[in-house]
Amino acid sequence: MPEHAPARTRLIDPAALDALTARAQASPRRRMNDNLHPHDDHPAHRLLNAIEPDSYVQPHRHLDPAKDETILCLRGRLGCILFDDAGAVQSLHRLGAGHAFGIDIVHGQFHSLVSLESGSVMFEAKSGPYVPLNAGELAPWAPGAGDPAAGAYLRWMTGLFAALKAG
Repeated sequence: MPEHAPARTRLIDPAALDALTARAQASPRRRMNDNLHPHDDHPAHRLLNAIEPDSYVQPHRHLDPAKDETILCLRGRLGCILFDDAGAVQSLHRLGAGHAFGIDIVHGQFHSLVSLESGSVMFEAKSGPYVPLNAGELAPWAPGAGDPAAGAYLRWMTGLFAALKAG
């Protein structure tokens, strides 16, 4: 029987991850989403997110009680950092081959992700609709995405995982 899927059905295979990674590598943000949900108002958001090691994800949280977030590492290696409300590191989690496959982050928990390997791709799921993060959800103790200090903060976050490996 030939492989064929209905129009909205999508196969997530190495070619799809390769194409998304190429788009992330060409993006100024050095990451790229591929939404699997049909529109921003959809009640269930499912997406692939390719992220390169030089992409800065400002620590943030989702305050809406319906916005717990599940992240699965499909390819590469990711580091997930959980912070307390004052910005102190609560825990570090490696995601990828040889480590945890993913993490489920409860709403209200400050977190960030770093790519520990070029070509890393994650699957994310959380409830919709899409609502941009508000000021109370962005970590006030971390630089914003456009801040010149963001690069140094990203190097610090990534360095936490290098230190973890050495220790």
